[in-house]
Amino acid sequence: MPSATKRKPAAQPDSTKHVTDIALRACLVAKDATFNVRDFIQGSSKMALLAVRDCEKELDRIERQIDDELPRAITEVSEPEARQLLACFRFTIDLERIGDLTWTVAHRLEQLSAPLPKEDARDLVEMTVVLEKMLDKVHEGFLNHDVDLARAVLQADAEVDTACRAVFKRHLENTSTRVSADSTSILLMAQAFERAGDHAKNLAEELFHLVEGHSLLHASKQRKRVE
Repeated sequence: MPSATKRKPAAQPDSTKHVTDIALRACLVAKDATFNVRDFIQGSSKMALLAVRDCEKELDRIERQIDDELPRAITEVSEPEARQLLACFRFTIDLERIGDLTWTVAHRLEQLSAPLPKEDARDLVEMTVVLEKMLDKVHEGFLNHDVDLARAVLQADAEVDTACRAVFKRHLENTSTRVSADSTSILLMAQAFERAGDHAKNLAEELFHLVEGHSLLHASKQRKRVE
C-alpha cells in the first residue's frame, strides 16, 4: 500500500519533464561534489579536488540553463505544473549554492599550511556524510514526491549543526591562544558545510511545499491549533 505522504507525480508535458530532469541531475551533481570533497579531506587527492571544481562549474551551468528554459516552459503548463517548474528553479538555486560551498571548502583545505588535524578531519567528514545522505533523500523525494524523505532531511540537518559546533568549540575554547590562519580556515570550512546543510534543508522544505501545497511551518501551526 503506498505511503500517505508519497504521491505519484502526474504525467508532465515535455517541457516540464525536461526542466524537472535538469533539476534532478543537479541534485546528483551536488551529491557528487559532496562525495568528492570528502575524498579530498581524507586523502588530498588532486583528482578529487578537480572533481569538486567540475561539479561547481556544472551546477553553475545548470542554473543558467534553468534560467534560460523556464520562461518558455512556464507558458505551456497548468498551475500544478507551474508549481513544479518553480520548485525546479528554487532547487537549482540552492544546489548551486551547495556547489559553491563545497568548492570553498576544497579550496581552503588546499591552502592550509599544515595537514588537517585528525579531530577536525573526523568532524568535517561526518558533515559530508550527513550532507550526502540529505541530498540523496532530496533527490529521491523530488523524484517520487515523498514528503517523508523531506522530513528525514530536516531532521538530519541537526547532525550537521552538531558537528559544526564541535569544530568551533575545539578551536575557540582556549581563549588565551590566538586563533591561527589555519584555524580560521578550518572554522570557515565547518561553517560552509553548516550553510550547505541549511540549503539542503531549504530543498526539503520546497519539496514539502510542492507536494502538500503549504510549508512545514504552516503545517506545524495548524497542528498546534488542533491540539
